Amino acid sequence: MYSIKPGRGPSWAGAIGGILVAIFGVFWTIGASSMGAPPFFTLFGVVFILIAIGGVIYNFYNATSDKRFSDYDITAPGEEPDPLDPKKNKQSFPASFTEKPAFCPYCGTALQKTFEFCPQCGKNI
Repeated sequence: MYSIKPGRGPSWAGAIGGILVAIFGVFWTIGASSMGAPPFFTLFGVVFILIAIGGVIYNFYNATSDKRFSDYDITAPGEEPDPLDPKKNKQSFPASFTEKPAFCPYCGTALQKTFEFCPQCGKNI
């Protein structure tokens, strides 16, 4: 399985942003409780701080660790079949789904069945 991991720079930015959000949550909680606001507002500040701390831990780990969490996991060809691949599935697909188009969908140039790229614009068919 292949994975796409977040970059270290964006992870550092997320960690620093999370620290700033947690500090804002502390001021919110202190302000709400000192002004005599309803308990809901104080509880909101506490939840805000906890979520920010979780984000800081996640982003700090991804910024500093060799074994980072992945954003997306991609399976290799031998691991799990593609559900939309008609060769590996017993499903029958309409001919229009599996046939190559007669004209380039990008520029409208006429194509032959053997073309993999458009001779006019060069895009993959």
